[in-house]
Amino acid sequence: MRLLLVEDEPAMSEALVDILTYHHYAVDPVFNGGDALYWARNQAYDGIILDIMLPGLDGLSVLRQLRSEGNATPVMLLTAKDTLSDKVQGLDDGADDYLPKPFAMAELLARVKALVRRGGRYMPDTLCFGGLQLDRAHCALQCGERMEALSNLEYQLMEVFMRNPGMYFSAERLIELVWGLNREVETGSVWVYISYLRKKLQGLRCGVVIQSRRGVGYVLERGE
Repeated sequence: MRLLLVEDEPAMSEALVDILTYHHYAVDPVFNGGDALYWARNQAYDGIILDIMLPGLDGLSVLRQLRSEGNATPVMLLTAKDTLSDKVQGLDDGADDYLPKPFAMAELLARVKALVRRGGRYMPDTLCFGGLQLDRAHCALQCGERMEALSNLEYQLMEVFMRNPGMYFSAERLIELVWGLNREVETGSVWVYISYLRKKLQGLRCGVVIQSRRGVGYVLERGE
């Protein structure tokens, strides 16, 4: 799942990216309201974590602009402004949740999980296709008693495929979904990680394969 993180404090942003990435979210960090609008308009996100106190365009202005354009991506406001009137204002402007600073990381993770459910993108802790299981808690693929651990990028690629079996994805689209639009990634990197996943699927002997079609892309399907 992909999140847009809008936080102008570099240390806080880095800490949030680290904890969210560790829990298998793909995160695009930006540091001001103008960039927040740009990325929210040009990339599909499962949720947005939005600070209110931002340089230039503030977070509430960003939120109001997105909602006026019909952008329904769930938004959680993350801010040091914690009075009742601040919370009411944020919710009235279209926020789905409001978490004042300072906060516990465990609470942030629980709220993010609830946030993405509100957007209709709920994902259980285990995804299944055929005899294959993708275990979010252990960051692993499993088939029967056999298990293969995954790196974070391998997990995110498999999440895309397991949520969309039978659907073709071009290398460019996979870069957008997994690495993000603001990453400089060659399409060859996709092939490398697909190769890693194919080897692990072969080791699991689960009858599920990642096929490729020249000029079309990659697809997860049951093998013959």
